[in-house]
Amino acid sequence: MSARLQPGTRRAIAEAFAKLDYRALGPIYCHEGGDAFWKSKRRLCQRLGSALAARLRRRLKRKGRSLYVGAGVAEIPALSMETVERDRQVVVFNLRAAEVRILNQACAGLPLRFETRNAATVRGIFDHLWLVSVLNDPECYPELSDLSYGRANPATFDPRRFARERRDMLQVLDRCLRSLARPGLVTTSTEEAHWIADWCTARKIPWHVERGRYPSPTVGDPICFMRIGEKGK
Repeated sequence: MSARLQPGTRRAIAEAFAKLDYRALGPIYCHEGGDAFWKSKRRLCQRLGSALAARLRRRLKRKGRSLYVGAGVAEIPALSMETVERDRQVVVFNLRAAEVRILNQACAGLPLRFETRNAATVRGIFDHLWLVSVLNDPECYPELSDLSYGRANPATFDPRRFARERRDMLQVLDRCLRSLARPGLVTTSTEEAHWIADWCTARKIPWHVERGRYPSPTVGDPICFMRIGEKGK
């Protein structure tokens, strides 16, 4: 299989990125400096996202079903690849209603739709789960995120809030992983892979992380592929 996406997919990605309202996206992604952020990240996000989508394509069967949690601009290439090249169904969640409106307008020509829903409400079975920068999201889980990235201040860290965030996050993770067929594939960050591995180990479900590490298009967290229900070679 070619290392590059098909011309139709690349065209769909370029059209979606061209339609995005970057001025409106600025304050959604950044507390300040959103215009400068997208000026520097727009082409990089499209390029890195497309490279990751090409790698993911080799791991997905045709006509399967994927769940994307917390998907945004960075996921447009992978979603385009799945629906255009692999004829797959995608269920896409994002809790930020303003961003969902922008994304759906930009992706109107693609057979997919972003939904403003919590992943804990997911139903059905999927053979692929996209879970990147969700379990350590600083907006949803500020204390957990600070601890994960080594930013926690012992003078202000709130262990009770952390306990609540951890409980809520684990409920989301449990719902998502219970919806994953076995064997199944998870695209995630290396930081989040530890939570997924712990969930599997507690249930005696085999898992392994593939060797490759790939740069995230926006956040910068290294992305990896995990196999759930399969032992490593």
